[in-house]
Amino acid sequence: MQLSFQKVFYVIASIIGLFAILILAKSVLIPIAFAFLFSFILYPVARKFETWGTNELISAFLSILVSFLIIAAAIFLFSNQIINLSENLTGFRVKILNVFADTTLFINQNIEFLPQLDKEELLDKIKTWLNESAGTLISQTFSNTANIIFGFLTSIIFTFLILIYRRGIIRAMVQFYPEKHRKKALNMFQSVQKVGQQYLFGMLVIVVILGIIDSIGLWIIGIDNPFLFGFLAATLALIPYAGTFIGAAIPVMYSFISHDSIWMPVTIIIFFWLVQLIEGNILTPKIVGENLKINALTSILSIIIGASVWGIAGMILFLPFAAMLKAVCEEYTELKPFALLIGENNYKTKDADAKFISRSFEKLKSLFSK
Repeated sequence: MQLSFQKVFYVIASIIGLFAILILAKSVLIPIAFAFLFSFILYPVARKFETWGTNELISAFLSILVSFLIIAAAIFLFSNQIINLSENLTGFRVKILNVFADTTLFINQNIEFLPQLDKEELLDKIKTWLNESAGTLISQTFSNTANIIFGFLTSIIFTFLILIYRRGIIRAMVQFYPEKHRKKALNMFQSVQKVGQQYLFGMLVIVVILGIIDSIGLWIIGIDNPFLFGFLAATLALIPYAGTFIGAAIPVMYSFISHDSIWMPVTIIIFFWLVQLIEGNILTPKIVGENLKINALTSILSIIIGASVWGIAGMILFLPFAAMLKAVCEEYTELKPFALLIGENNYKTKDADAKFISRSFEKLKSLFSK
């Protein structure tokens, strides 16, 4: 069977064009993508307000207001710990200098084959580096915070508009289909919406569970501000793979600087390793994995492609997008082979299943044949 060069060229050109648009327009597309996910999770809230007699405008406003109140309550609960942490930051500089001074003294006294280190010169260099790093860190923090706030506010505005015009948007998209396929198209959009809702609710449940586990564990270990570090680590876990490492590294570094014993950082590392095992093997597969129903290869590729296109935002967004793409492919006979590639592929050994898979991949090949 020969492949149609023209069809292959169109497919490759379309993929390249899609990625070019995603990269060049990411400053606009990322807030819109987050807005769609936010609207998925706020949609049940908006519908609840509508059942009480409010219109789309009021229900959308009240839904976003409720989300802001929840965020404000969380910030208020952690405000004391944030203040305590900021007050302790001034003492960390002295602690770091003392650690370097003790390390220099140990090297000079116990390691004879190394040249003697000048303690004062080394401390001066460290002070200079700390001052420069502090200035750079502060400027980068303000810049990143401003970008995050701007992106968040933009996403909230888009979320508000999507909630207001959601029925019109769906009706307009359904109109692109022929009359006989519009019911099927509506079911497809509802499936995509359901996948987005299940993913977001699942991730929120995981954040709450991990936050409680991390906070209790850090409190038992004896670190300061355990609930702040615990829920911060749980929130960072939304970033696949890298988020868990960063969430664990922050309390480890804090305990290393604030305590003289090496056992506390080691204990925290072991604790987060155990939590990661529980989260990766029990919580995520049961709470989120069963809703997404995509295989590990697709998950990893989604994260890698998302990171290369949109950075951290892509790592968060492309995983549910892959699940939504699977829901779309399942509604089209010609695209079911792609759904099989994305999905869990729990193939059975029955002849009927084997024949169905064979026919599906034959249809995939026929897309590129003359």
